[in-house]
Amino acid sequence: MGSRTIKKNLKFLMTRADDFVDHIEVGNDVTIECEINCNSGILTSLDAKMSLDDLPFPFVNPLTGPIEVKGAKAGQMLCVTIRSMELDELGYTGFRSDSGLFQNWMWEQSSETSRFKPMRIADGLIHWDEKRTIPVKPMVGVLGVAPAFGSCLSIDNGEHGGNIDVQEIGPGATAYFSINADGAYLYIGDCHARQGDGEVAGMGPTEVGARVTISVDVKERPSRMLFPRFETESHIGTIGLARAMEDAMRTSYKEMICWLTDEYGFTEQDAYMLLSSVSEARATQVVNSKITYICKVEKSLIT
Repeated sequence: MGSRTIKKNLKFLMTRADDFVDHIEVGNDVTIECEINCNSGILTSLDAKMSLDDLPFPFVNPLTGPIEVKGAKAGQMLCVTIRSMELDELGYTGFRSDSGLFQNWMWEQSSETSRFKPMRIADGLIHWDEKRTIPVKPMVGVLGVAPAFGSCLSIDNGEHGGNIDVQEIGPGATAYFSINADGAYLYIGDCHARQGDGEVAGMGPTEVGARVTISVDVKERPSRMLFPRFETESHIGTIGLARAMEDAMRTSYKEMICWLTDEYGFTEQDAYMLLSSVSEARATQVVNSKITYICKVEKSLIT
């Protein structure tokens, strides 16, 4: 079947209390409109002037959803594959003096509390300035399902996913989430044309609106899967989310040990030792409510 489009609708909570805005069936492609994370209509040209009033905290990261996944049941695992991303022609980056890696340091004596940099995105490139271009590497920043209890702001994250900001979750990747309610309540948004490790400036990636084409599948959830996972053509990866970086790292490595033990035939001890030799790991963002730390393993080394 051909892809159809689900329109954006600007939600800032991930919750099962909302009515479904649309649905997706296993095996079908759907294109989802995702809004840039500033008030719609502000970024109209490279000369656009933006202020913190256009990003009223915590009402940033507008999401499209919840989308019903037909046939999905609580206790199962949702598999979301990013097929493609079509980016808008205007994006921006920026910083706030009260957010990011260096809060109230380099700019604490300045009256300037924020800075925004609009940029043109065309021909697969971010046009940083008149002399410099950067190849795009599109990704979805917020992806996940309704949490098991209550609701979660779109700037936060947890076992359900949310604002995880993992660069690998772009075209060709599949992300895995534990389903907490029938229908899954899928949410998506906060697309980036590119993001550096750490997302250090708070608004550090190149924020952009996008049309994201996805497909979904539903499988039985691995018994020891507690946090989101992902898979690319070359790697499997686990995602740790916690307020302290060490805790996020431990979580991602523990999840990987469980995955290698339960599905690839390793003992826990062998998996632990293997990671000391082959794991690829890093903090993908340090500015959200909880830090994201991923652990990856190349498939060719474990199959």
